[in-house]
Amino acid sequence: MMGVSLYTVRVVLDTLGVVDYGLYNVVGGIVIMFSFLSGTMSSASQRFFAFELGRKNHDALRKTFSMTMIIYGIIAVLILILAETIGLWFLNNKMIIPADRLEAVQWVYQFSILSFMMTMITIPYNAVIIARERMRVYAYVSIIEAVLKLLIVYLLVLFSLDKLKLYAVLMFVVTTLITLIYRMYCLRRFHECKFYFYWDKRLFKEIIGYSGWNLFGAIASIFNNHGINIILNLFFGPTVNTARAIAYRINSTMSQFVLNFMTASRPQITKYYATGEKDKMLALVFQTSKFCFILMFMLSIPLLLETNFVLEVWLKQVPEYVVLFTRLIIVATLIDSLSYPLTTAALATGEIKIYQLVVGGILILVLPISYMFLKLGFPPQSVFYLAIVGSVIAMALRLVMLRKMVALNITRYFLQVVIPILLVLVPSYIVPLFVIQEIQAGLLRFFVTTLVGLASSVLSVYLFALSKDEKRFVVNFIGNKVNAIMTLIKR
Repeated sequence: MMGVSLYTVRVVLDTLGVVDYGLYNVVGGIVIMFSFLSGTMSSASQRFFAFELGRKNHDALRKTFSMTMIIYGIIAVLILILAETIGLWFLNNKMIIPADRLEAVQWVYQFSILSFMMTMITIPYNAVIIARERMRVYAYVSIIEAVLKLLIVYLLVLFSLDKLKLYAVLMFVVTTLITLIYRMYCLRRFHECKFYFYWDKRLFKEIIGYSGWNLFGAIASIFNNHGINIILNLFFGPTVNTARAIAYRINSTMSQFVLNFMTASRPQITKYYATGEKDKMLALVFQTSKFCFILMFMLSIPLLLETNFVLEVWLKQVPEYVVLFTRLIIVATLIDSLSYPLTTAALATGEIKIYQLVVGGILILVLPISYMFLKLGFPPQSVFYLAIVGSVIAMALRLVMLRKMVALNITRYFLQVVIPILLVLVPSYIVPLFVIQEIQAGLLRFFVTTLVGLASSVLSVYLFALSKDEKRFVVNFIGNKVNAIMTLIKR
């Protein structure tokens, strides 16, 4: 999926051009601004589904699914109204769009709305799959989606129609197909996914109440991401949007690997909380925090050290700011990767009012402060530095609040997560720097730097980041694989 995603960006950018690619991302971002409602309901669905599965209450699970579908129908209508009124007004009156691309942008906007509506339909089914920990299905469908997006690239090159319009339509088709696949699988496998009209005022209030406070956190995240994209357009136009879009695509492609790892852990964290096993929950939170960061860092090493070379090989044209944006976004994501399990632990409790107010309040401030900095004449990269500072502050506040919410021991967190990470981080980054100093830039240096970086990080992880039980597991796992291979060879 990572390979396909990176390849498609290269061809789509070359086919659409810098301006059209930037327009697609910023216009699609307006629709995503409204998607915080569905994102909030998605995390709520996963939490309630996993909670009922942890308690083995399948009747309540079916009722929760049907109630969630009803709420989604209400939200879908609300989002459609907002998108076709406020969103459309903002697109036509505030965005910087070349006059000759206005019609194509309208196509992008309308099909982005349709794509989003289909994604909303997918979320409850997706949430059931994740809550039931059917990760193989989740992986297979993700691979199918990646292949379909690769097919889009071929069709873009093949047809001589308006590329921007065609891209928007084809992305909608792919989204629709993925929605149908998830829905058909869930209807055949899980009895709770057979919708029937059910109304429970108490359950409705519980889901909406949970989602309401989660909504504030979702708004903060949207403001911290897509809101920044819009103000960059207002100050610098679509070219800077393109640079940011490329940097974010690289980052999201790598971080998806980590997010999938976290997706596999999330339902178990919630189930441990539902059954009152807080010690097991915290142990899993610490473990996933450590490995989320390490996985992201290992993937980032060659890109952080050889950003210029990678982008020159990957893209036929490298827009201004892409190199710097890429490095800064990766740094911010590395910090955020530590927070994924902490957020899951907080959401599992259901008592998220103060958590979302504090953390969301810090993150939401990034947008007006970024606007102020740009208004004062600061360069576009300043918004990324502000985002990094916001991530660090939010991370510290999460630890403080979880100490009260789930009795998280901050000292233990530093001993088991932060210190092992630092012991991995320093040698894994410094050793490849010596290679860069000794070898001239090029393909050879890239391969040597990558190999040295991975080797030093793997060794550091084994020596400093793994516990005795984790080391024993790794040794046994490798031993079993070697024995299986030797058995096949002998046959």
